[in-house]
Amino acid sequence: MSKTVGIVVFPGTNCEYDVAESIETLGGNYKFIFHLETNLNSVDSLVIAGGFAHGDYLRPGAIARFSPVMESLIKFANEGGPVVGICNGFQVLTEAGLLPGALQKNANLTFLCQPVVLKVETTNSSFTNKLTVNSKVKLFINHFSGNYTCEQEVLTDLKENDQILLTYVDNPNGSTENIAAICNTKRNVVGLMPHPERAISELLGSTDGLYFFKSLI
Repeated sequence: MSKTVGIVVFPGTNCEYDVAESIETLGGNYKFIFHLETNLNSVDSLVIAGGFAHGDYLRPGAIARFSPVMESLIKFANEGGPVVGICNGFQVLTEAGLLPGALQKNANLTFLCQPVVLKVETTNSSFTNKLTVNSKVKLFINHFSGNYTCEQEVLTDLKENDQILLTYVDNPNGSTENIAAICNTKRNVVGLMPHPERAISELLGSTDGLYFFKSLI
């Protein structure tokens, strides 16, 4: 098990405690890392939690990408460290160039907060290795800019390299090819729009989110 999962917190992040509870539920350790920190030597993996980093000014993740922590995070990722961006965290990772493509406004220009069913496309990543290919999981979305888009050559590469991790069974936001989650070519950096940390108890409506955090720790 990883020693410690670092949870990156920006001004406007609001899901850090949900991620922390998910890790604690599985017996893991966590540490909050404020965006001004640059020393990541005390953690074994990183999660950029959801929310509205810096108020989503300019566009989601655009300002967060330049926070001091990001230089160290990029170095950590490039050296093979597991990094997961959830919702707003996914947006930050695309802005930072750690994942291809971009997240634009939902096709219906409506903020979405609802359960979604997802198909597991691959288990070959730091965040899906405890799942089963072609299985269905129930998570929850909470976003206005969750519509994944990319150029055709990027989409071709994602398919050929098995980088599409999750797809929506019933696409809620217009995302290209129903994409809900992707990884980088090294498979250690993952971005997903649905929130696994909101699906860790039957009281919340699903425990499927625990599989993702088991994969990470």
